[in-house]
Amino acid sequence: MQTLSSLEREKILEEQRWTHRLAKSQMRRWSLKAKLLIVVSLSLGVSILTVPAFAHHGYAAYETDRKITVTGTVTEWFWANPHCVLQFDATDDKGQVVHWGAETENPTTMTRQGWTKESMKPGDKVTVTMLPVKNGKPIGRILEVVLPNGEKLAGRVNPATEVKPQDAPK
Repeated sequence: MQTLSSLEREKILEEQRWTHRLAKSQMRRWSLKAKLLIVVSLSLGVSILTVPAFAHHGYAAYETDRKITVTGTVTEWFWANPHCVLQFDATDDKGQVVHWGAETENPTTMTRQGWTKESMKPGDKVTVTMLPVKNGKPIGRILEVVLPNGEKLAGRVNPATEVKPQDAPK
């Protein structure tokens, strides 16, 4: 059996240390690349998921150059995120009951406009001025609601739209 001199042993140990350091360095480099890949992937994923959230806040579905006014009876008032929704029944020109749905902004924004969860209740007679949808369905974007007591509540309107409520609350 051959024995190694202390110099040879030291040389082998030094080579092993360098090999170990090199492997650690490569692992760190790979680790940084992996972290960068994870950050980029997550950023891209979040971006893809948030684009539809911004897109749905547009007015593309509404006829922004005209408004309609419909009087009816409240069937339900949803005070919830992401949008408050008013459902009401109105009678059309032929005497048929039409079930309407009209949306406005979120509760926080509507509170600043003077609205509350108790602003309307089922059975209240209301007059709703809104932007109608382009497809002709009984759906709209609220511009103003006149309550049974005559109080007017303005819906939030995008400044890009051409029509605005007549009397905004003060």
